This record gives sequence, structure tokens and C-alpha cells, in this order.
Amino acid sequence: MTSAARTASDADPDLAVGLAEPATPGSRATRWRASVARHRTGLLVGLAFALLAGWLTQGLWPDPSGRVLALNPADQTLYEWFLAVDSRAVLGDFGLLTDRLNSPDGVNLMTNTTVIALGVLLAPVTLLFGAPVTFALLAGVNLAGTAVAWYLLYTRTLRAHRLAAALGAGLCGFGPGMVSQSNSHLHMTAQWLVPVIVWLVVRMLRAADPGRASLDGPDRRRLVTSALGLAAAVTAQVFIGEEVLFLTAVTLLVMTVAYALTDRELLRRALPGFAGGLMLAAGLSLLVLGYPLWFQFAGPQGVADGMFSPHYFSADLRSWWTISPLSVVGSDSSARLTTGPAEYNTFLGLPLLLVTAGCALWLGRRPVVVACVAGALAMGALSLGPEVVLDGTRTAVPGPYALLAGLPVIDGALPMRFGLTLLPLAATLLVLAVDRALRKPGRGRRLVPAAVGAALLTVFPAPLPTTDRPALPEFITGGHWRECVRPGGVLVPVPAATPKEPWPMRWAAAADGAFGIPEGFFIGPYGRDGTAAMGTYKQPTSALLADVARRGDEPVIGDEQRRQARADADFWGASCVAVTDDAPHAESLRRTLVQLYGPGTRIADAWTWRV
Repeated sequence: MTSAARTASDADPDLAVGLAEPATPGSRATRWRASVARHRTGLLVGLAFALLAGWLTQGLWPDPSGRVLALNPADQTLYEWFLAVDSRAVLGDFGLLTDRLNSPDGVNLMTNTTVIALGVLLAPVTLLFGAPVTFALLAGVNLAGTAVAWYLLYTRTLRAHRLAAALGAGLCGFGPGMVSQSNSHLHMTAQWLVPVIVWLVVRMLRAADPGRASLDGPDRRRLVTSALGLAAAVTAQVFIGEEVLFLTAVTLLVMTVAYALTDRELLRRALPGFAGGLMLAAGLSLLVLGYPLWFQFAGPQGVADGMFSPHYFSADLRSWWTISPLSVVGSDSSARLTTGPAEYNTFLGLPLLLVTAGCALWLGRRPVVVACVAGALAMGALSLGPEVVLDGTRTAVPGPYALLAGLPVIDGALPMRFGLTLLPLAATLLVLAVDRALRKPGRGRRLVPAAVGAALLTVFPAPLPTTDRPALPEFITGGHWRECVRPGGVLVPVPAATPKEPWPMRWAAAADGAFGIPEGFFIGPYGRDGTAAMGTYKQPTSALLADVARRGDEPVIGDEQRRQARADADFWGASCVAVTDDAPHAESLRRTLVQLYGPGTRIADAWTWRV
């Protein structure tokens, strides 16, 4: 052994082993086994979350293309189209304004919840196996990934007992609101970056506190790295789901104020460094997000307002102590307390509410407990909307949301979704209580975990309802559409896609967004005075054909209708019009199209017209 090696060995015995003898082939495997053994509990918890996610989404497998979420098939069709268009980024065919829908105006992808980051990340899956497979995969991964991320935060940042962390993380990932939003709202269930954002904020606060960092002042290196990480996480979340980021920011703001008022000494010590770190993170984020956000609100096809009524999308007060219909012990009759099966955001149930409140009282006035309670009360109150509704009846009692209604950005958020933030807030209180009970001797060691476990069982989810969906026409699946329209061109399905009947968008998704279609299901500036609206107005020919598809009656076609049909085809930039054999009243549609465009050409199971 050389003198340098002997010196190193004196300082580090492990290093001496590495210098004295070469690594054996089994050394890497040994280290791997040791690592697995060290993290065995965490790996088992992660596996349990993955199995639970798979069980909940089992109805979509093994044939995602032939199965659909029964409670919200229209939104699933929309998100599969989003994923297909997002995947084209790896082919070099992507922009924030896409012409593959609503031709010729296009669709602003930032204005719509297009989960761009997820679509690009899983583009290989979409291009190889199809958008339905990617959708089914994300439906489960979002739930399990969110739970795993919260488990890591609880065990590594709160240093919570693993059982306590697992129970709380399970509520975060598989609580009633998350399972409900899994009915096609991928942008709302992709919350696995939220614990990362929380961790970075906590890390920044600790680095800004001279009492924690060092006697010389804040840990500037950790402050800067935390700000860099926070900027990266915020930027990524914008391209996954802006609404989740908005809800997280509002919740953290309320919690920060409550925490600071509880621990004013920490506020005095850490405020300068913490505020500086936040400003650095915000500045770095805006450098990247400035243009996309401008594009979203002021760019082509962008909208600056929300289109959903806060009065309609308000949580019913009674829903808070009602069990979700999507829970194993839930009842379908309680579905009347909300707007639809994807919005059971506030259905926590009385047992879970009582146990959470009891845990909060038992934990006392610890700053983190006060912050969680304040956040829960504030966000729960905001979920009630501008006017409190009780058991379906408007009470005329104004809700706190009335103070925020009409403000920029906020009016685009659905009040009832503020209730989603109570899952991690309640979970954190439960984690702290179970952790305290398990670490202290006495009757509470068993009583508290048992009460928490029993409360969580009342909201244990049932598998998501699914059903079969019609097979796509062979005209699409066999690639025969290429005989009718070149890639990048516009194909007009008959009848055209609408927000209520978006099924022709499956054609474009199955072709990986290789061709465009007119009209469709999206948010665009087609309301009064350019305000936000769902979908666009129909062209005369599209409206005529939609009426034939709905009723089966064949209209009288004259020269005026033929001129309009060709004008509409020119407006759309259409290369081809197609009606397949599975269209409603397909024969009536075919005869109407013959009168409008002349004899058609049979391709596979479709009649087509080059226009």
C-alpha cells in the first residue's frame, strides 16, 4: 500500500478497503441487497400503493382501447386526444397553438388542461401503444405516485413513524377527492410534485433560520439551491396542472401566515432570508413561464377569464360529513350533493372529520398543527362558494369565496376544488397524532392508531366503474385515412365532434394526432365578446349534418346548401369528409353527403369525399 493510501486508510477505514483490494463482482450486488434491506419498509409501502392503484383502475385493463371510465367518458376522450397531441413533441411537431383541433383557428394548449409535461414524458408509450394505454397508466400512477411522494415527505421531513406516514400518505393519494378526480381529470390527480414543493419550502425556511443553519447567519447555499429546486418544481407543475399549483400556493400562503403568528420568534429570525429565497424562486420561474403564461391569457385562442360558474361549482355543506359514493361503504344517493362523479372533493364523512378534529385538539398548539387547522378551515370555507348551499338548498348566507369572486385567475378556479387541499392537511394531522401515540407509552399508543385506521376505512375506495366502448372504425385503425387525407391535413368526421359528443376525437387520437379535425371539445374564446366558452359555433353544413345524425331525417338539398358545403370545406381547410358505417343514421348521412358533394368513394368501412 502506498503512503497516500495509508494516509487515506487512517482517515476512512471503508476507503482503505477499496484501496487495498479490487472490488469483487459480488460487491455491487451486496450493496444493492443492503440498500433494499435498509429501505424494505418503504419499498413495501410503495408496492402496496401501486397494487391499490392497480386495483382501483383494473376496469381499464387489459384492453384500455376497448374500455372507458363509465362515469366520465367524454373527458377521457378529451385527455386521450391531449396525450396524443402532446406526444408529437418528440417528433418535432408541437406548438402551444395546435391546428389539430378546431381547424382552422386551432386550440391554445395552455388555456386547456393539456397535461403537456405528462404527455411529452410518456410520448414513447403513446406512440408505441396508443393514447388509451397512456391514459390508463397515468390514472393509476398519479394516485400511487402522489401517495409515495407524501410518504417520503412524512418520513424524511417530519421524521414520522412509518406506520403513521403510510396511513397519512394513503389518504393523500387515495382519499375521496383524489379517487373522484380520477374519473378522467389527470391534471388534478397528478399531485406527486406537491410534496416536493412543500419540502422545498420547508427546506428554504430552515436554511433561512440562523438558529437552525449556523451562528453566522442563514445558510445561503441551501437557500439558493432550495430556490432553484422550487422554481423547477413550480415550472414543471404549470405544464402538468396549473389548478393544483394554484390550490397549493393558496394553502401554503394561509399556513405560512398561521405558522408565523404562532412562532413570531421564527418569523423575526427567518423572514428576510425566506422572503429573499421566495423572490428568487419566483423570478427564476417567471423567466421560463413568462411567455407560456402570456400565451395562455393573451395569445392566439387564449382566454383571460374562467368559464365555470362559482355558484354552480360550490360544495354543498352537507357533503363534508357524507361518505363518497365511490367509497366501499358509500351510497349512490349522496351523489345529488355535487355536480358530478368527478367532483366528490369534500366527501370526507363524519367519522374522518371527527377523528381529525380530535387529533388536532390532542396535539395542542404546535405551530405546524395550528397551520394545518388554519389551512383546513380557510380552504374548507372557500369550497362553499359565494353562497352557502345546504342539502341542495341555497341558504342566502354568503360564503367567504364571495370576497374573491371576479378577481383575476381566482375566477377560473372551481370553489369546490378548494376542498381537495383538505386531504393532505387532514392527513398531516393524523400522521402527527399517530406518530406521537406510537412514540409514547400509554393507552394512546393503541387507541389513536386504531381510531385513525377505523376512520380511514370508512373512506376506503372502490374500483372505478368502467364499461365497454365502441371499437374504432377500420378506416382509422387500419391507416386507410391516409388514402383520403395527407398527414397534417384536415379530415372532417361526420358528424363533427362537440363538447357533449366528442367521440370523433378518438379518430385523431388513434392516429397520434397526425391529422386535424374541425370544431370539437376544448376551451376557446367563443363566448360573448371573446370570453371563454366550451367548443365553438357550428358552421351551417356541420349543423345540418348533426341534425341528420340526431333525427335521421334527410333535408332537401339545393344549390345554396351545396355552395355552403363547399364554402365550409374551404373554411376548414378540409382535404376529406368521411362517414363510417357506425355513425348514427349512417345511410341518411351518406345520402345527404352525396347530394352535397357528389358520389363518394368507399374506403374500408367508410364513405369518403375529397373536397
